[in-house]
Amino acid sequence: MGDGALSGWERSSTARVMAPARPRKLAKVPFVELADGRLQGVVSSGSDIGRVYVSSVTAGAYAYACSTNNNRPCGGARGSYCNHIAALIREAVLQYGAVRVARYLKCDLGDTEPDAASLTHAMASTRPSPGDSKAAATVFSRFLRHLAYLECDPTTAPLPEMQWFPPTRAVA
Repeated sequence: MGDGALSGWERSSTARVMAPARPRKLAKVPFVELADGRLQGVVSSGSDIGRVYVSSVTAGAYAYACSTNNNRPCGGARGSYCNHIAALIREAVLQYGAVRVARYLKCDLGDTEPDAASLTHAMASTRPSPGDSKAAATVFSRFLRHLAYLECDPTTAPLPEMQWFPPTRAVA
């Protein structure tokens, strides 16, 4: 090693951040993630500026859950995906790309071109059951933690909660 070249360990010791597949507007779906075996996120209410919905779809079974930030069930998620879940899927496709979302959710689209509409249709056509909404608190907590970073001043100093990442170019 010389001239600033990084070893294999050093190159692989930091978290890589993937750029979004396409830019997206955050007003309707401010938070979306593929985590914990679910597509999950926070979707703004169309009727009340102070209300958000925590929505999720489970990988493989496509079980869905949608409730408000204060754990009241979504009125539109009765027997099928509500508009909040459809918006979540659309934004996930913008953020991660249709192929990655379909692969994560274990959704076989066959010969259909992968996009948000075909993904939603393929999952909804299996007649998924309502899922467990216990994860809503965790998802909403992650969303609030992400919002807290917006209030931080720009800095190159490490953030205390990120200290578990190993430093780069460290000598063991």
